[in-house]
Amino acid sequence: MSEVEIGKAKSARVGYAFDDVAVIPTRRTRDPEDVSTAWTIDAFKFELPVVAAPMDSAMSPATAIALGKMGGLGVLDLEGLWTRYEDPTQQLAEIASAKDEDATAVLQRVYSKPIQPELISQRLGEIRDSGATVAGALSPQRTAEFADIVLKAGVDMFVIRGNTVSAEHVSKQVEPLNLKEFIYKLDVPVIVGGAATYTAALHLMRTGAAGVLVGFGGGAAGATRNVLGIHAPMATAVADVAAARRDYMDESGGRYVHVIADGGLGTSGDVVKAVACGADAVMLGTMLARAAEAPGAGWHWGSEAVNQKLPRGQRVWVGSHGSLENILTGPAASASGTANLIGALKRSMATTGYSDLKEFQRVDVVLNPYG
Repeated sequence: MSEVEIGKAKSARVGYAFDDVAVIPTRRTRDPEDVSTAWTIDAFKFELPVVAAPMDSAMSPATAIALGKMGGLGVLDLEGLWTRYEDPTQQLAEIASAKDEDATAVLQRVYSKPIQPELISQRLGEIRDSGATVAGALSPQRTAEFADIVLKAGVDMFVIRGNTVSAEHVSKQVEPLNLKEFIYKLDVPVIVGGAATYTAALHLMRTGAAGVLVGFGGGAAGATRNVLGIHAPMATAVADVAAARRDYMDESGGRYVHVIADGGLGTSGDVVKAVACGADAVMLGTMLARAAEAPGAGWHWGSEAVNQKLPRGQRVWVGSHGSLENILTGPAASASGTANLIGALKRSMATTGYSDLKEFQRVDVVLNPYG
């Protein structure tokens, strides 16, 4: 393990972001049409290794359905605008039209309305009626409160997502969520995170989670590094969690836990590198918020930005880069890496000679930390 000395009393491990690594070709190439990007988690198979980040700027019931029909997994934020308002059109317009200096205050105000349990059932029912896989997300703090409602609504997959989720949360104020006990009682697969280290991921895998999110979410809209000083260089984080997956398979007698990169993903090249470092799929927020159908109308924000006491995110302008179909499967109108993400992934897999995602996780990468 590479460490550097910061000073006589402190050393630090070296970590690498996706920008610091690159995939290199091997002796064999393939036709991109012969490459598969499908992946399976529990009993569910998806043609695209794309999980939508549960962020209101990117996912509404309609866009979750659209993504599901395209072969990905849409995840609705069950603490978002769609579970607080019968019709959040006005609130979305307020957020989009707010001046930069007022945006955080506007977000805090519109998200101060209580969550309506009946709207949780209604929104998940809309997705279920479409035939798409139904997935909803709650924060660890709200999971125990609303889990029964979510399960009764007929959810197929449950996501517990926070900046940092641990298998052991200590609190003198409230009864903490016992992840292992909670997951054991459920009849649906649970994806949980974020985690960014081998040890944290291994503990989450031992709770019975079907998938672990790697990173701290938020992406371009997050400010966790500025506010809390916490950051995960994603290439290192994904590789560390992939190692935990390997060791947990040995420990558990073959149980496979999926690794989903959640953060640091701004271009198709980042998606490629995430899989190359060991991810089974990617959770996308910013890139899906760039779709013409996205509810944010070119603006992007996450749950970190609406905290009433300590916001750790902001509303950012990401623009529109085409339809959801253009973003995911093309065609792309530029070489910016913000469209035809799956086409780029297939091309990279084909260029390096791999036919599916599991094989591509073994691709050679090189380190280029100076750009």
